[in-house]
Amino acid sequence: MKFYISKKLKDLCTQCGFCETSIQCVGIDECIGCGACVDACPNQARILQEIYEERRKVKIKVNGETYYVPERITILRALEILGYRFSRFPTSDAIFAPCRTGGCWACTVLVDGKPKPSCITPVKEGISILTDKTELEKVPPLRIVSGFQGHPVGGVGTPYWVKPKGFFTRYIEVACFTHGCILRCPTCQNWEITYSSKGIPLTPTYTAREITGLRKLYGVDRMAISGGESTLNQRWLLKYLETLKKLNPDKDARIHVDTNAVILTKDYIDKLVEAGVTDIGPDIKALKIETFKKITGVKDNELAKKLLETEWNAIKYLIDQYWNKIFIGIGIPYNKELISLEEIRKIGEKIVEWEPKIQVCVLDYRPEFRRYDLERPSFQEMVKIKKILEETGLKCVICQTVQGHIGP
Repeated sequence: MKFYISKKLKDLCTQCGFCETSIQCVGIDECIGCGACVDACPNQARILQEIYEERRKVKIKVNGETYYVPERITILRALEILGYRFSRFPTSDAIFAPCRTGGCWACTVLVDGKPKPSCITPVKEGISILTDKTELEKVPPLRIVSGFQGHPVGGVGTPYWVKPKGFFTRYIEVACFTHGCILRCPTCQNWEITYSSKGIPLTPTYTAREITGLRKLYGVDRMAISGGESTLNQRWLLKYLETLKKLNPDKDARIHVDTNAVILTKDYIDKLVEAGVTDIGPDIKALKIETFKKITGVKDNELAKKLLETEWNAIKYLIDQYWNKIFIGIGIPYNKELISLEEIRKIGEKIVEWEPKIQVCVLDYRPEFRRYDLERPSFQEMVKIKKILEETGLKCVICQTVQGHIGP
């Protein structure tokens, strides 16, 4: 039978230690082929190697039924062998497993009564697994969250008039960062958070209390959540927002979600607003599918098309239904090696048809994670990008630069 195990490419490994210190791993000798270390390695020094071998079978129970599956595989893989479906995009007939690196916990199952992420948890002799949503909803949702801090710059969903001009001088919001992401952006600026699966998973209530405490400590009104990708675990996020709203009932409180928007369906957007979101910052990674795949690292063409389509549909729906009800800011990436000036212009032309006054924030993608070969866009380049977008008719363009934010 075919299995996968992690293999280190010694000539590429720089001994950074991330795969050993930040990833929840059973160890190389007991590798379960989850691939978390492969996705996380900044130097691409880990690969999944195919092997063919016979393995001892272990007895497990799934929803009360007894089965025998090979040892040294993930619970996710075991369930797939037994006929359960998993999906990278949320569907009604499959278990949603978007990040597959152990951070988001969207693929949670109950193992001997305790919630565990199926994507990185190994099968063991005699364990009992429950996948039933009714049973899962009896326990609080969990996910890995870290980076609780005062934030001096804000995100895509931070209004321009709050952002400091030039270099920052004060805190404007407090923020936390969720682990796990559906994308595999080679320029990920938060990769050490995105791919880390170690640490104690937090409940929404605990997280909301921590952020509320930080708000008081820093004396700000804005409370942001970013990532990684904050929207992957819907049950967790909605409960977090609802709790945050209850803990901060004053009219000055602003609840801010930054997102890549690739799973942000219309009904999900409605639930976010109902739960308490006052400010949202969805990204637009590209207009062309080829550019989207280059920027996000998504290799599957059909998945990439679905994610890009959802991203654009989310922007349109937010404008149609929530313009002047909540604050909406759009993020666009720029680096000449990743996206052309013409594509940037066409993105602007598409947005301006829907709402010329919407805030558009262009992010200067810098050398990071797996793309240290890139050169950060110069201040002059970002000024040119700003001019291109303003020529399309957009009225509120700001750009992130080496000298701080400029605009609108």
